[in-house]
Amino acid sequence: MTSATRSSPGDDKALDDPVGESLRGHHAGLGRRLGRAATYLPDVASFSAVPADADAADWAGLARLLGPGAFADMFSSPATPPPDWEPVFVLEGRQLIWPGTRHPEPPATSAPDVVELGPADVPEMLDLIAWTRPGPFRPRTRELGTYLGIRANGTLVAMAGERLRPPGWTEISAVCTAPEARGRGHAVRLITTLVTRILARGERPFLHLAEANTAARALYERLGFTSRRPVTFRGYRTP
Repeated sequence: MTSATRSSPGDDKALDDPVGESLRGHHAGLGRRLGRAATYLPDVASFSAVPADADAADWAGLARLLGPGAFADMFSSPATPPPDWEPVFVLEGRQLIWPGTRHPEPPATSAPDVVELGPADVPEMLDLIAWTRPGPFRPRTRELGTYLGIRANGTLVAMAGERLRPPGWTEISAVCTAPEARGRGHAVRLITTLVTRILARGERPFLHLAEANTAARALYERLGFTSRRPVTFRGYRTP
């Protein structure tokens, strides 16, 4: 599938290129495009996209968007850049999806209220991300979708939110809990709330995780997610 092929809502082929599909659709206003290359605004997200059959012009377009010596986070793109693009990292991962329209069971245990996080919460969100390191998160990442949190004594101790938005799908991301608040079911409560909201608007949830993170995978599968495919995350530096 190239960038010229538009996926229909709910078509899981959109998940083969979740960054490109998001930047061509829901997140077009949060990114930049040049030809068939696209990237998010730097303070929104680190991800970039070219089609799977990218040619020299596509890579040149992305290099122009990012600038010289810049980090190109290609997410799960299978495209291979020119030899003068320096490899930065390779990480084996997995893509999980919610298998249908069944709503999740609500958590059995009570917990503090789940609240929506807004612009005023960004400093606390960034602090929690820095402490727990669930993945890349920028000052404007919150604009990609709804982010939810749980507070204890007024302090943000857990959060999760929506990131990529290919047609018919919403990615759950930034799931994290402060060490002192773990083991209280906060992650389950946040994830099930997001799944319910995503299904209610006629979309399906999906997510990504590192292949080595077996504990997180076990949690997601217990909640109802199933594996769609293994993925390889890659990053490069532009010439």
